[in-house]
Parts: sequence; structure tokens; C-alpha cells
Amino acid sequence: MNGETLHFTFDGKRYTARAGQTLAAALLDNGVAVVARSFKYHRPRGIMAAGVEEPSALVTVGEGGRAEPNTRATDVFVYQGLVARSQNAWPSLAFDVGAVNGLVARLIPAGFYYKTFFGPPKRWMVYERFIRKAAGLGPAPREADPDAFDHRAAFCDLLVVGAGPAGLAAALAAAQAGQRVMLVEQDRLAGGALLREDVRIDGAAGAEWAQDAVARIVAGGGRVLLRATATGYWDGNLVSVVERLAEPGQAPSRADAPVQRLWKVRAGRVILATGAIERPLAFGGNDRPGVMLAQAVRHYVRRHGVVPGRRAVVATSNDDGYRTAFALADAGAQVMAVLDGRTAPAGPLVEQARTRFAVLADACPIDTRARGKRLCAVIAQVGGGEQRFAADLLAMSGGFTPVAHLHKQAGGDLAWDAATQAFVPGAARQAQASIGAAAGGHDLAAILAQGWQAGGGEARMFAVDDPLGMGTPAEAAMVPDTIRGKAFVDFQNDVSLGDIDLAWREGYRSVEHLKRYTTLGMGTDQGKTGNMAALGRLAQAQGVAIPQAGLTTFRPPYTPTTLGVFAGAAVRDHAGPVRKLRLHAEHDRQGAAWQPVGYWFRPRSYPQAGESLGQASLREARMVRQSAGIVDVSTLATFEVAGPDAAALLEMACATAIGRLAVGRGRYTVMLREDGMVMDDGTAWRLDEQRYLLTSSTGGADRMAQHLSWLRNVMAPQLKASVVNVQEHYGAVALAGPRAAAVLAGLTGAAAPAHMHCARGVIAGIEVLVLAASYSGERAFEVYAPGHHMPALWQALHQAVVAAGGGAYGLDAMDHLRVEKGHVVIGAEVDGRVTAADIGLGGMLRKQGGFVGWQALQRPVLATAAGRRHLVGLTVLDGQALPEGAMLVLREGEEPLGHVTTAAPRVAGEGWIGLALLTDGASRHGQELLAWSATRGATVRVRVGDPVFYDPQGARYRD
Repeated sequence: MNGETLHFTFDGKRYTARAGQTLAAALLDNGVAVVARSFKYHRPRGIMAAGVEEPSALVTVGEGGRAEPNTRATDVFVYQGLVARSQNAWPSLAFDVGAVNGLVARLIPAGFYYKTFFGPPKRWMVYERFIRKAAGLGPAPREADPDAFDHRAAFCDLLVVGAGPAGLAAALAAAQAGQRVMLVEQDRLAGGALLREDVRIDGAAGAEWAQDAVARIVAGGGRVLLRATATGYWDGNLVSVVERLAEPGQAPSRADAPVQRLWKVRAGRVILATGAIERPLAFGGNDRPGVMLAQAVRHYVRRHGVVPGRRAVVATSNDDGYRTAFALADAGAQVMAVLDGRTAPAGPLVEQARTRFAVLADACPIDTRARGKRLCAVIAQVGGGEQRFAADLLAMSGGFTPVAHLHKQAGGDLAWDAATQAFVPGAARQAQASIGAAAGGHDLAAILAQGWQAGGGEARMFAVDDPLGMGTPAEAAMVPDTIRGKAFVDFQNDVSLGDIDLAWREGYRSVEHLKRYTTLGMGTDQGKTGNMAALGRLAQAQGVAIPQAGLTTFRPPYTPTTLGVFAGAAVRDHAGPVRKLRLHAEHDRQGAAWQPVGYWFRPRSYPQAGESLGQASLREARMVRQSAGIVDVSTLATFEVAGPDAAALLEMACATAIGRLAVGRGRYTVMLREDGMVMDDGTAWRLDEQRYLLTSSTGGADRMAQHLSWLRNVMAPQLKASVVNVQEHYGAVALAGPRAAAVLAGLTGAAAPAHMHCARGVIAGIEVLVLAASYSGERAFEVYAPGHHMPALWQALHQAVVAAGGGAYGLDAMDHLRVEKGHVVIGAEVDGRVTAADIGLGGMLRKQGGFVGWQALQRPVLATAAGRRHLVGLTVLDGQALPEGAMLVLREGEEPLGHVTTAAPRVAGEGWIGLALLTDGASRHGQELLAWSATRGATVRVRVGDPVFYDPQGARYRD
């Protein structure tokens, strides 16, 4: 730390901090005891840890789009102007109404929601309002994130995760041996434990030795990333690393600079020097502000110059806790007692402590007391009796858990160390090794030597000077026989030992069931501090050792990771290919309202002055019914299939007869998946004896391309046929309406082709292919031309239709027209769960089979229509608008019989109509139902009928 003074605010109050302090250190330095409220009971919580394992001190940092909720106060460094707010408290952190939950704790134990929220759907709608209000901790920002995120790839011979003494020694040895080294550390300083310990290595202070080691690694060609967390370990020695280039809520150094970077590191070898996490003790009131982990206390005292309390009790099960007692005493705090849970503690550290403090063996805390919300007293069980200590700080150490998350993600095994009651890394499955405290080590000299050899250096010893001497290996604490009040093991989700016992009594005895029943380890800390205590309690109940009780899964990411860094540059228009139509400029000139559809932006309508989108689309649809209109359909998937076996290939893909088509003829067709469900629909046209054109839906273009490729290359490689995706080559305009044929004839100088016929012609000097097919129910034609000719073709068509009393129309009008005609669309009516028979197209299928999905249709469950959902039409009876997605029911709240897939106002008439998928719909024509939308609060009376509302005989589109 340097002497620079920084200013920050917490809950609107201004404070100062010293440069290099974390927010947690600065709050402690300013005497702020309560920084958060717990999730369930809203108990006051202070700072317990000093690193990413912090379960309680979650705050929102930053403002506007840069606000980051659920940020650990221990994992953000103060910068000038930092703004932090407490969360999960109302109306204030000091007075939180939610704390009433603690008064009714007996009524809301673990798993209470599984037994409470029952009843009909109406009742659930009431529950949901309260559940959603209570869910979560910090609110997500409502504004867009203004910052940029970056992705990078890196390759190295050795990746070292963790820049503590073991990791530094390994990276230094490898760099000096000429290896390409990459060292990543989640802190802003290298050194790890050396930053909190009063030790010397090779004559230099531990923290200075660490900085010198970093300089030598960089000088040797190594790359060192600080504020970088290895979040996941994947196959092939691929490690994902998230590097923070700015602190949470902080603006970047430059407007175009990223605030975080996701590294994808492929390494020849990986060394995991990830350290160990100190475990809390279980006793009544162990969550009060002022109860902290012992190493965290030492961290704040030695690194940040902050003494978290003036009268301290140290409760420990191992020698490491004594180091904290010495650190506190050296900083001027009064150590009231050291409570050692071991019956006969011994060793140099213990003997030194006895000369300075009251050391009580076979002693452990069982309860605490608070004045206001801060700790004021510790009640301990000492031997067979009890003692009370006045204290505002309790530093606890219940043993250590090696950080084996990345080792397990890499497929490694875990071994059980009975002495320390901890899982340590076992056999590795990839080219990686765990060293230091992450492998169960505790002796600094041995850890440095192990790291040096792991990096490829020859065996050597480091000169380590530790005034307190080497302690004994850490032992895990036992739970005292007497516990008063709630003893928490998961401090974030308020899971206590009592909750674990309740889960056991109720039969949740698998560790994975226990986790989900109690929510143990399901918070942002993922159980880093609490899981081992919970496993110990579960094993105790079962009467087995902890390894037999089981272990939960170590899933990436290791720490919470913002979604922005996963997206990187793939945001806004970079999130996916955004494609503009060849005619984009033409549509813009005519005032198009744009709508994203898959990859494309397409005109939704062309509103005139004073028109709403709904009014514009209805006007356009009626224009098509009365005269003529044109619409851009260039986004349709378009494939040319050619060769001697082209017809055979298409008859595998299409469920209708294709091979019998005459040259110049076309047919509507459907394509099925292997399970018999409709995948897509379109048209097939025979252009020549061995050449066909196949069209399909815009949204299914990629899927259809993959499907045809699979058929051609996997299912029928023997066929002599080629498939070429020509969507990029051609553009297309659909011309529809009762005057469409006359308009086309006037432009080409030839009679318009008959329905489902195709012909070639010339319009405005452009060679075109005309396909006579109707989606609107009117006489209609699709006019294809090479893409670079499309602007001239559109202008010629538009001029002609305007002269005929028509104009351009958009997607909404096209949808109104097709609903009135009963035509289906992929994604709405064809939702992946319907057969051709379900949507009224069963009669089109080839009886002899031979197409994809035919075998599946022979299954008895699909051979009958009974019990399946059928396509039906709906007519609104009470004049209301029909909500899409509404459930079709006999009475509100009942099990739905189906749902509304599409709704539209009538074009040729008044009122609303729609299409729906309805159970046994074919036999329900004439029945009245309710279209019930609970989310919109709407209930509309409808009558079921045929899906074709307009020209059921098809006279309008035929010659």
C-alpha cells in the first residue's frame, strides 16, 4: 500500500481508504461492522473472510449499466469514487423488515417451500408474486452495460495457476529453464500467503521475494496475469481464465478498452497452486458481525494495516490459529484467550503463546452475544464447564480445505487425508499436478522446494526464516456436543446444522439430495467455506467416514463470472450475423418498419402518416385482397438439386411425390424429422429433366441445408445428385392479389403461368424465373432473379402494382393473409411436436413411404389421430383481440386442451380469428372454449372450426 487516500461511498455515506485496500478492508478500517443481510433470515452479516470464499459480504458496486450486484467486498479493490450499496435489505441495512423471518424461523425450515406452495394454478399465481420478490440478493442493472469485453487465446508450455510461494517457485524454475510460462493470480499482488506472514525467504521479506520472483519470471519471457482467475479446466489441457482489467463498477482506462478479458489457454502442462480455504467453526451465533476466519484477520492486520477488533478471542483446532493471536497482539489488540479444541495441544507455537495469552485446551465456542448487531461476548465450553469472554472479535480456524476444484474439473481423483479430515488431489487425468497447500502441504520450505521441482528445477532448498517456527499440520475441528441457537454452515443461504439434521430425518441422505433440499452450497460461493462441515455432519448421522458420505460436483466457473465476458465482442450487432436484404435501401426509402427475423432484418410494414403498425398491416393485407401487392421473400431457403438421381434424393427429403412432376410444374411439400414430426415445409419445382428447385422456410434455412447435406453424404452417398444452396445467389419478390396476373403479364409480355407452374421471362431487361404459388390465398407469383438485379426488378414491380392500385406489404400483412387462409408457419403451428396429419396435411404423404420419418409414422401412437393436438381455426365471439399463446380451456384454471398458435384480425371481414393446436381438435368443430391468458389477464370466448376462413375451395388462386 502507498499513502494515497481514496474516497468511496457505502450506502450513500462517504468514507476514505488507503490505496491497495479491498472494499472489505476499507469498511473494517472505518468501523463498519454490518455490510449485508443474509438471504433467508435477513440476519445482519459482517465480513468473515478475505478472499473469493467470502460468503456473506455481498454488495452492489457501481452505478447504472456498470453496476455489479453480488460482488464480494473482499474481491474488489477500492478506487477513487467507488460507489457501493448494501443489498437484500429494506428499507435500510440497519433496519430491515425482512429480519422478521428470523422470528418465524421455526415455520420456515429447510425445504419448507416443498411442503407449502401447493394448490390449483390460481393459487400459484399468488405465491409467485411473493417468491419472485423474495428471490435473489442484489437486483440486476436495468441499463445496458456500456463496457467492452475481450477474448484471447494463448499457448504455453506451462500454465501455473496461483502466485503463492509454491506457484512462484514453479513458474520461476520453468522460466529459467527456457519454458514458455504463463502465471495467473486472482489477487492484484503476487505472493499469496506471503502477504500475511512475517517470514523471510533467502534473506528477503516474503512479500519482497514474491515481487522479485515475478520480475525474474517476466525477464525470462514468462507472462504474468494478475487479477486473473482460472474459472474452468477443460479437456485437452484447456483452461479458461478471466482477467479483470478494471475493478467492478469502474470505467475502463480508455473508452474503447475492455474491462474484462476471457483467456482460453492451451498448455502443455498445468500446475495448480491454488492454496487452501480455512473452515469456519460451528457454534451458536457463528454468523454475527465480528466473527471471522483467523487467516482473514491476519490478512487484514498484516497486509492492510487494519485491526478488526480490540478485544479478541481466537478459537482454533490447529497451530495456524496461534499465528493470528500473535499478529493481533503485535498490532495492539488484547487477546482474551486462545480456545484450542485439541485436548493436549503442544509444540513451539503453542508454548510461545502460553507465555503471552491464556491458552485453554479442550475448549471451543458454543454461543455468542451481541450488543446492537456486533459481537460483544463469546461463551465457550472449556473442559466440562463454561466461560464467558468479553470480546468484539472472534477469529476462528476449523482446519483447511485444499482448493481442488480445477483438479476435479480436469477429471482428477480425490484422496481422503484422515489426519487433516480433508480431500486432497489424487491421480490426475491430464498433464497437470497440484502443489503447495492445494496438495495438503503446510511447511513453507517444503512447499517452495516442491514448487521448484514441479517447474522442472533441480532439487534445492530455500532458506526460510520464520520467527514463530513451523507448526504442526492443521487438524479439522469437531462439532461441540452443546450448541445454542443456530450454528450456520452455509452463511449465504442460512443453512444451519439443524437444517442438515432435519433433511436427514426426512430421508434426504444422498449428498446431492441434501444440497438441493437445504440449498447448501448453491449460492455465489458454491459452498467454499461450508461444504466440508456439512459433509461431516451428514457422515456423523450416517455413522460413516466422510468419503463414504459422498461429495458434490465441482462445476465451473470457480467464481461467479459476468455473462458479458463470455459474450466478449459478440454483443449487439456482433452477437450473430446481421444480414440486410439486397433491397434494404429500397424498403428504407418506402418507410419500412424493420423487424429482426433470424439473421435478417425484414420489413414488418410500411406505415403511412399517422398509422400504427396494426393499422398499416391491416391496410396492406386488404390491399392484397382487393388489388395487388409485392413483398420481399429473398430470405426463403433456396436449393438447386441436380443430377440423374436428383428426384430420388428429393423423395427422401420430401414426404410428397416429387419424381412424377412434369418439367415446369411444382408442388407444395413437407419435410419430416426421423421421428415423423414435421421439420419444415416449402415447394419443389422441376426446372428440367434432371434439375429441381427446392424452397423452404427462412428460419429453417440452416437446418434444411444440414439436413440435405446429411441425406446426400451420409444416408445416400451412392446417389448421383448435387445440392447447391443458392439463397445467396438469388433474390425473390412475391406478387399477390386479384390483379397480380395482369400486372405480371404486362411486365413480361406473356401470359402468367398457371397455379403451381413455373416459367421464365424478362422484366425490365432482367431474366427472371416465375413460380406460380400462393401463400396469401390470392393469385400469386414468386419472381426470382440474380441478387444484383433485385433493386431494378423491385422498382419495376413496385411501379406496376402502384399503377394497379396496390403497393408493398410487410410481414404482418403476410401473416394476416396466411392465417385467414389457414396456412401454417414453422415455429408456431409447426412446433416440432406435430405430424403432417395433425396439421391437416396427412393426405399429401406418399403412401409407399421411402422418405425420412416414414418408418416413425408407422408406430401405433402416430397411426391414430385420437388424443393428439390438431390444427383448428378459432373465431372470437365477444369482439376482443385474441391473445397469441393463450391456453384453450373449458373453464379458467383448468388443464389446457391446447393453445393459440397465431392470432390476427380478419382481412376479409371484421373481428379476430386465429389458428390453434387443440387436443382432438378435428372432432371439436363448433365447440365454444375460452382462450385464457393468465399472463395478460385476458379471457376470450372462441368457437372452434375449420382452419381455412377464406376461400375454402381455392378458387381465388386458381386460373
